[in-house]
Amino acid sequence: MNIAYIFKGNRKWGIMLISMALLACAKLTPLNHALSPAQDWPSFGGDYSNQRLSALTQINPQNVNRLKLAWQVKSGVLASFQATPIVKAGVMYVALPYNHVLALDAKTGKQLWRYEHVRRASWKMCCGPANRGVALSDGKVFIGTVDARLIALDAKTGLKIWDVDVADDTALTENTESLSKADAKSGKNAYGATGVGIAMAPVVFNGKVIVGITGVGYGLHLDAPTQSAPLGAVVGVDGRYGRPGFLAAYDVNSGKRIWQFDTIPSQGWEGEFVETTSDGISLNRDVVAERANLTNSKEAWRYGGGSAWSTPAIDLKTHTLFFGTGNPSPQMNDISRPGDNLYTVSLVALDTETGKLKWHYQQVPHDVWGYDLASPPVLFNYISKGQSIPAVGQASKTGWYFVNDRATGKLLMKSDAFVPQKNLFAKASKEGTVLYPGILGGSNWSPSALDERNQIAFVAGIHAPIKYTLVDEPAINGTPAIRYTSSEPTKDARWGSLSAINLSSGKMLWQVKTAQPLMGGLLATQSGLLFMGEGDGHFNAYDSHTGAVLWQSKLDAGVNAPAITYQIDGVQYVAVVAGGNAIFGYTAGDNIAVYALSK
Repeated sequence: MNIAYIFKGNRKWGIMLISMALLACAKLTPLNHALSPAQDWPSFGGDYSNQRLSALTQINPQNVNRLKLAWQVKSGVLASFQATPIVKAGVMYVALPYNHVLALDAKTGKQLWRYEHVRRASWKMCCGPANRGVALSDGKVFIGTVDARLIALDAKTGLKIWDVDVADDTALTENTESLSKADAKSGKNAYGATGVGIAMAPVVFNGKVIVGITGVGYGLHLDAPTQSAPLGAVVGVDGRYGRPGFLAAYDVNSGKRIWQFDTIPSQGWEGEFVETTSDGISLNRDVVAERANLTNSKEAWRYGGGSAWSTPAIDLKTHTLFFGTGNPSPQMNDISRPGDNLYTVSLVALDTETGKLKWHYQQVPHDVWGYDLASPPVLFNYISKGQSIPAVGQASKTGWYFVNDRATGKLLMKSDAFVPQKNLFAKASKEGTVLYPGILGGSNWSPSALDERNQIAFVAGIHAPIKYTLVDEPAINGTPAIRYTSSEPTKDARWGSLSAINLSSGKMLWQVKTAQPLMGGLLATQSGLLFMGEGDGHFNAYDSHTGAVLWQSKLDAGVNAPAITYQIDGVQYVAVVAGGNAIFGYTAGDNIAVYALSK
């Protein structure tokens, strides 16, 4: 087994907590967010709640050891493969890297059609080729692209119906010429930088397909990663790089834009210059210096960042949409962007029909560490003191699970840390400041899963210490001043942590430590199973009540995407894509693997 160990705890106390949660939830009315019958998996999060909890129970803890490969398909595109397949009416739709799309018979794997995306030749990808999925509605398949387009395909044929530009690529991009010649990183190759593209799977609601742009505060990524040296260096260069991010809605039939919400407001972006998080943790800010610099930075909002990385969740009753925003721009370098940098690193609630802001909750004001809200928000009814409160949960890069009131944004609960924390919110220094979690998280873009009835959140975590180094060279003899911050993994041990969090108390019910940092996302089932892949190719099923590993398969590439489950003709299937993850150096591949119980 590649599982290092299960963290030991008081079993009697854990059972008591589960029992209390069950009693508290006896009168709970589950969310009605279904898009279609439970046999399908018709959207990125399973339904509008993003809970990723399936009602299917044919595969259970007693028989999961009989799970065998039913079919597999090699796509022919070897690159970071992060997609959630979606299944409806017996057809599986899969977004491949570089925005190609496959339609397959979900029972046999037979190809029904294939769409080959042709990127604009002059467009430089900011953030790699990965795509996290498609949306399906009104007889169309929708995909956002690495060259910032939104495309509608005919769901039966794969032929293009419409193709619209979502954003241009006129934003200034960092390059290594901005770095000090005395810095060895100035001679490295850049494989990513601030730009614009679309990574998220769209969501469709009330005749609108909703998608957001990414990469607008990405930073300069240097040195292609390997498994022994993940990420490489990320450099935040001072200057006017990037542009504001946004989330926008388009008509499903015409592609016409209906509304747009800018993640950086032109007025009020500086906020209140708060010195702590909302729950009182110091951010180590020099707000006096920031305020003094405000007069020289009135145009900072024009380059503000705030990518939209994760597929929104939608409350059907209130027509409210919830999504997370990315870091401000320039990344990790704050001289030219004083203030709180609204609405970056925030959970944002919008009216689905107009795109108007209802509220925002900023987890990290004036972020200089890269603490995007990358993992998708999850809607559920939260039980507190016998009361049921409509809530939204989010697994953060800072290492806490947040629960906010859906109506107001008020913080209801912040869990205990699900990964180790050290020097959190410490500033970069010339000698280098080591802290964790850092730019990788915490929890990165991996979707969490949630068992509403038992009030448990399941989170894929990362332990990867990061060193933040400040380079600050004054102008000499007419040469311009140089200022930037770089983040690099240390040589310390890195690992993953799969956690079950009791939402009533914020305590860990159990944790499992994995050999590699976890990146990809979770699937839970009401039968008591939890599925998660690893970067070494292992695909695992856990007992969701204890964390015990019940089944394991091995694929030829990193399993760094979320699994799904669906049922056809009375047979339940579990599907996952295996194509690795470039940022962690996990082995690339092109495998779509589907499992079912052996007879």
